[in-house]
Amino acid sequence: MRSRLEALIDEMLDGQILLDEALREFERLYIQKALTRNGNHLSRTAKTLGIHRNTLSKRVLAYQKESRSTGKAKRAGA
Repeated sequence: MRSRLEALIDEMLDGQILLDEALREFERLYIQKALTRNGNHLSRTAKTLGIHRNTLSKRVLAYQKESRSTGKAKRAGA
């Protein structure tokens, strides 16, 4: 796993991806995948991730809001 991560990091650095953006995207995808594996069940997913259900719920809502605002910005610019 380490060598795959190092290759991905090299690729991201070459693409000038900022750490904050990389961490946010990783967390979003990690949560999304865990939710899918747990049938979108928040409590089970939170347990799988080792975080409180309320924390997971807040993060999911934040990513949903971020997604909607990004979509609006793209449509406005088009």
